[in-house]
Amino acid sequence: MRVYLLVMAIAAAVAYLATPVARWCALRWGAITAVRDRDVHAIPTPRLGGLAMFAGLLVAFVMASQITFLDGVFDNSRPIVGIVGGAGLVVALGVADDIWDLDWLTKLMGQVLAAGFLAWQGVLLYQLPIGGVLVSSPRTWIFVTVVSVVVAMNAVNFVDGLDGLAAGVIAIGGAAFFLYTYLLTRGTSSEDYSSLAALIVAVLVGICLGFLPHNVYPARIFMGDSGSMLLGFVMAAGAIVVTGQIDPAAVVERVQFPAYMPILLPVAVLVLPLLDMTLAIVRRIGSGKSPFHPDRMHLHHRLLALGHSHRRAVGIMYVWTAVLAFGVAGLAVFSTTTVLVVTGAGMLAAVALTLGPLRGRTPTSVEATP
Repeated sequence: MRVYLLVMAIAAAVAYLATPVARWCALRWGAITAVRDRDVHAIPTPRLGGLAMFAGLLVAFVMASQITFLDGVFDNSRPIVGIVGGAGLVVALGVADDIWDLDWLTKLMGQVLAAGFLAWQGVLLYQLPIGGVLVSSPRTWIFVTVVSVVVAMNAVNFVDGLDGLAAGVIAIGGAAFFLYTYLLTRGTSSEDYSSLAALIVAVLVGICLGFLPHNVYPARIFMGDSGSMLLGFVMAAGAIVVTGQIDPAAVVERVQFPAYMPILLPVAVLVLPLLDMTLAIVRRIGSGKSPFHPDRMHLHHRLLALGHSHRRAVGIMYVWTAVLAFGVAGLAVFSTTTVLVVTGAGMLAAVALTLGPLRGRTPTSVEATP
């Protein structure tokens, strides 16, 4: 555990220190979120935070490769190349979009290319251990992998609409995912606790924590598409790696149920972004518009409309993410009954915070959302 926490701290430190550099680059290159009719932030804000987070990811992986405890993770370099290389492609695409505002088709093609590179390097779904191992044709799994990664990237991009929202949601959900992957590794191996999945998620949490101090309200920099797509890409990569980590025959009875549901936790982590994206697509297509046509009807906009302040709206979405993500992760440790009771209580508290009397004036700063 200490090794993963060290790598997480390295990723956080580098991301934190690199963010002012990314902000300087954004100001110099013109990557600035202007104030538009659909926005409510009052000051143009630079938006290349993804560069700093990628720097944290890259340095963390390089440092992790020098740690003896993680030697087993780096025996096969292809998955690492796929993750780091694919992340680099995603960030390059996001930087171009942050500067030149690319059209949706160009971004989609770039996302497919990055997801395809990840699959080409061997990070792809080939089994879904739900009630056993489901095996299909390689072409089918490549397609499913690419679609899953693209959906995750766009889901995080859709929810990135308030200062500190996306980074905080992924950090909280990623922490639950990290605990799950670590416990799963300990349950499936009694000697080697090194895990690529745990390493990926530790780095993911680290870059979010390092970027957050610069991004909380009022934000000095936005992560932009370069950051939101990076977070979705890395989260998807971690979820995909987990499916290949599990040997159903070797899973002990105590962790058998959660081990057979490795996709459930990433979905729980991304449930708010996925819900927001689904509602937005349905809403826009229903009104005869493009699914990528921006509006101010996202979940965070609705919280603001209810009268919550900027900080409170972000905090409420943090609470929902924590309840759902840690609720699912708790299945690896506690009984199903206990988890259901605690999660149910947490959801009631989240509903009370969302709809209760703690509502005040409407905020004045929010990041633009696709």
